[in-house]
Amino acid sequence: MRAPHPVGCPGTPMPSTATPARPLAERLSQPLVRWLRHPLVDNVVRLSAIEEALQLLRPTASLTEVRARVLAVRDETPDTRTWLLQPNALWRGHQAGQHVTVRTVRNGRRVQRPYSLSSAPDDGPLAITVKRQPGGLVSNHLHDALRVGDVVALGAAEGDFVLPAVPPARLALLSAGSGITPVMALLRALRRLGHAGAVDFVHVCRTPQDLIFGDELRALASGCPELPGLRVHLHFSASAGRWTPAELAAAVPDWAGRPTWLCGPAAFMDAVDAHWAAHGARAPLRRERFAPAWTPPQPLEAPVIVQAQRAGRRFASTGATSLLQQAEQAGLAPKHGCRIGICRSCQCVKRSGTVQNLQTGALSSEPNELIRLCVSAARSDLTLDL
Repeated sequence: MRAPHPVGCPGTPMPSTATPARPLAERLSQPLVRWLRHPLVDNVVRLSAIEEALQLLRPTASLTEVRARVLAVRDETPDTRTWLLQPNALWRGHQAGQHVTVRTVRNGRRVQRPYSLSSAPDDGPLAITVKRQPGGLVSNHLHDALRVGDVVALGAAEGDFVLPAVPPARLALLSAGSGITPVMALLRALRRLGHAGAVDFVHVCRTPQDLIFGDELRALASGCPELPGLRVHLHFSASAGRWTPAELAAAVPDWAGRPTWLCGPAAFMDAVDAHWAAHGARAPLRRERFAPAWTPPQPLEAPVIVQAQRAGRRFASTGATSLLQQAEQAGLAPKHGCRIGICRSCQCVKRSGTVQNLQTGALSSEPNELIRLCVSAARSDLTLDL
C-alpha cells in the first residue's frame, strides 16, 4: 500500500479529508473514555485494564478502537488471499479506493501495515486482499496465521484514490499485479451505482493464474447489466510480452481524454506517468502507489546531532537515510507501520531544526511541527519529541 498522488481528479471528489459522521457507539463511548483518562480515575482503574476485560468478554468489544472479526478467507491466487471482516460499531465507513491500517499481534508483538480495501461501501463485510511478499513481516503473518474467527484492529479508512461524487461518463481503470486491489473496489462501486457510461478496465499480470479476482473479472467481461459500457482488457506478460503504455491506445483509443485511475508497481506507474507527459494527455490521472516515490537523500558533509527528548538519547545522523532508520540504528524503537509515509504511525513533533521531506524534497525549519520519521531526513541538528 502506498501514498496516493492525485493529479487533477475530474469532478468533485468525495473528500477523504472530511471527518465522517461519528457512529453512535463512538459518540457514547468518548465521554466515558475521557472520564477514564482523568488522572484521578486513572489512579484507581486504568482504561487499558477495562479494554482487556471487555475483550475477554467479547474479542471485538472496545471503547477506543475498531476491532474486526474475520468472517471468511478466500484464496484469489496461490500467493494472494482475501479476508472478509466484520468491524465493531466504532467503524466509520469508507469510500471505494481507500486503504486501512491493519493491526495484529505477531510473536507477542503488535505489528501493522496499511492495505487497500477491496470492497465497495455497502457491499457487505469489509474486504482486504493481500499478496504474500517475500520477507514481508505482516503479509506473511496474515497468510500463515489469520483465520476465520480471529480479530484484528483497524485504523480509520484513509486516502483520496476515490471516485468523484458523480463519476465521469467515460473513464479508465489501469492496474498491474496486486495494484488491482483498490481499482477493483472502484469497479465494484461503479457496479453498485449502475454506472451507464464507458468503463475500460486494463489489467496487467504475469499469467492467468496470477489474475487476482479472476473469476469475477471474467464474469464481468462476459456481460454485466449494471455496467453496460464495461470492457475488460487483460494482458498476460508471460505469453504476450512486456506491456508498454503504447498498447493503451489499442485497448482504449480515446485514452488521452479519459480520466484514469492508476495503481501498480513503481516501474509500471512511472512508465504510464512518462507516457502521459510525453503525449501531453489532457486526461486527469489519479495515482495510488505501493512504494515510496522518492530519491534517496544526499548525505550531509558532516553528521548532525538528533536529540530524542523523551528517550533522553542523542544520536548522530548523516542525513543519508530516513530519521526512522537512523533512530532504529541508534537503538531506539519509534512506533511505526508502513514505513512509506502513509499510515502516520511514526509521526512525532519536531521541536527544532531542519528536515527534508523525502517525498517532495521540501525543506522545513518550522518549530513544533509534526513530521513523519519514515519520510524525513535530518538537514541540521534536531530536537524531536521522541
